[in-house]
This record gives sequence, structure tokens and C-alpha cells, in this order.
Amino acid sequence: MSTILRTLRNLRRIGFKEYGHQMQYMGDTKAGTLIGTDRFGNKFYENVEEELPLRTRWVDYKEIEYDPSQIEPGWHAWISYMVDTPPTGDKLLQTGQRTWELTEHRPTLTLSRAAFKTYSTVKPKYTAWTPVAAPR
Repeated sequence: MSTILRTLRNLRRIGFKEYGHQMQYMGDTKAGTLIGTDRFGNKFYENVEEELPLRTRWVDYKEIEYDPSQIEPGWHAWISYMVDTPPTGDKLLQTGQRTWELTEHRPTLTLSRAAFKTYSTVKPKYTAWTPVAAPR
């Protein structure tokens, strides 16, 4: 949650359209410089001067139903403050598409109907007890 003055200042900088987008999808207004985009179309921003410490970097996901696993490893290292230079400026993080990587993103299926469920062929050790009541 931001202050009224900060929200109005960011509204003046980013405009009404981006303000509505940020309030709908992020819940806060942020103004910063675009650092780069990844192959999934996510945009990465940074604002060092006016934001609180450890809140200076953020991502604007391309998809409305975003999944945090859509961030590439180099961008993940930058956005979580593991490295200081973004992948656009670091040769080691500019690996691009590897031969063994999937061409499209496969989402994490945890907490969905398609999640992995274990299957056991072993008979359970305990069974439920069903009481039998004699007629009176």
C-alpha cells in the first residue's frame, strides 16, 4: 500500500491506462525504467531512487493468469537480488534457448486437478470401523 502523494506522483508519470493496469494486476502503482523483457514477454522494471529497499525491482507479467515459474533463471536471479546486473548486461546470464529446454512454457500444476497424485497398490493397514447395532 502506498501513500496518496506517491500514488498521485506515479499516476502523473505513467498515465491513466498504465495506472488502471497496475491497480488491477499488481494492486499498487509503480513508476520505473524498463530494464528488459524475457522470451515469454514479461517486462522487468527498476526504480532505485524512490522505492523502499528490496522493493526496487518488479515484473509485469504478460499473461493475466501468471505463474511465477514463467520467469527465466537469469531474470529470477536479478529480480531476487542475487546478482546486480540484469541478464541484458551479463554474458553468463544471456544463455538464451538451450537444446534441452522446452520451447513453450509448461505451467506448474500444483493445486490443480492435473497435479501429481500418488498411487498405491498396497492394502491399507487400517480399515474404517462400521458399528453394527442389534435391533431392539
